[in-house]
Amino acid sequence: MIECEVKEMNFREEINRYQEDMLNDLNTLVQVESTRDLSTAADKAPFGKNCRKVLDHVLAIGQRDGFQTEDIDGYAGLITYGQGTETFGILGHMDIVPIGDDWTKEPLQVTLKDGYLFGRGVLDDKGPFMAAYYAVKMIRDLHIPLKKRIMMIAGCDEESGMSCIEYYKKHAEIPQTGFVPDADFPVIYGEKGGLHVSLKSHDHTVIEKLNAGSRPNIVIGKADCYVKTISPQQRKLFDFYCAANHIQGTIKETEGSVQLHIDGVFSHAAMPWLGINAAMHLLNYVGIAYGDQLANDLYSILYDWQGKPMDLCQNGMYMGFLTLNVGMIRMENDETSVLLDIRYPNDTNAQEIMDHINQACEALPSKVEAHLDSDMVPLFVDPDSDLVNTLMDAYRKYTGDTFSCPITIGGGTYARMLDHFVSYGPVMPREQKTTDDFVGGCHQRDEGIKLDDLLTAAAIYAEAIVRLCQ
Repeated sequence: MIECEVKEMNFREEINRYQEDMLNDLNTLVQVESTRDLSTAADKAPFGKNCRKVLDHVLAIGQRDGFQTEDIDGYAGLITYGQGTETFGILGHMDIVPIGDDWTKEPLQVTLKDGYLFGRGVLDDKGPFMAAYYAVKMIRDLHIPLKKRIMMIAGCDEESGMSCIEYYKKHAEIPQTGFVPDADFPVIYGEKGGLHVSLKSHDHTVIEKLNAGSRPNIVIGKADCYVKTISPQQRKLFDFYCAANHIQGTIKETEGSVQLHIDGVFSHAAMPWLGINAAMHLLNYVGIAYGDQLANDLYSILYDWQGKPMDLCQNGMYMGFLTLNVGMIRMENDETSVLLDIRYPNDTNAQEIMDHINQACEALPSKVEAHLDSDMVPLFVDPDSDLVNTLMDAYRKYTGDTFSCPITIGGGTYARMLDHFVSYGPVMPREQKTTDDFVGGCHQRDEGIKLDDLLTAAAIYAEAIVRLCQ
């Protein structure tokens, strides 16, 4: 009898009653600039004071609503509902990438305009986590019985390596299965592997300083390069280069130094084709205009987001193309370090990729050495598993979308950190934009999500939890 009632339950109608409270709680989280800041790290605050602050807010919300909470030493927070030995997990993160420039909305508050929510974290990942949280709260308030204990885990270091979940796995109970509300619908059963590779060089360069990029998983949207001098011909070439590539650039001369600035477009490293890498354009210009060998060499092997110059191009059977993002560049006093973020399908592996990179570096006139910094192997869950099929059914119930199928992505989420986890929403496939304002994606300015989509995601999460936990 209860099962029939649950099947007839319309969680999309029910979640409307929670909208105001959910947005208020989300705004509390968004107001905290919770970027990793090790300069303010302390006991119980391993990622800095603001990550500690936002974690306190999340735990306070759970305590207010009568859930059990646990602080995992500042690395993560746990909010638990229900009883039982079987467990179901929901993993989200409270840390954000740096805010960046050129916002037209206030980044540290939730702005609702034309049916869209704007603010850093409303999409990645504070908004989706709160949608999942309110799905659990709604289930509790409706007195729907569950056989599994729900474990909502909020991490604080997803954007900088996921060390928070590594710590959690060593010090707290691990859910048996679950989902991560930090990507796309309908269901993501596979995520590309992730390599961080450093290219090092001590070769001479005319570049006195180039310090660009704040995270390897962001396309460098703005960059400054300093050289000693610039001739009238080189000025004209700079203007021509910017016009030819449809980018904005400026030159600023000070005593003994020339600053070259280029505006590109920030984007997530999983989708580098959506961005314009300003630092790479500076390397290309300096290599051409100044005949700089190192700048030429670096650009020659790194200009393509598929890694074609290094023979890295792979079109995976399940996961699509390998992608390469030049995420951080540090050049000063002839010391050069370039950090690459490479997302690879499960058709290849780190050793094969490094072999190709080493061969490409050895063929350069400059002495560039490649170092493997880290490797996160791909995530792959059987797309025909009960977990994936049940999540698909819940998605279809509230969207009516019977066309879309389970997918794989290039982004890396917490799902790869635990067994039997997949990524699940909140971004809808083929979303129709209903505002004239720019709506940024993950890691972009004016980060936003349609309010109706977030509420629908909460309904989908509630449906999925009930089906998987009864």
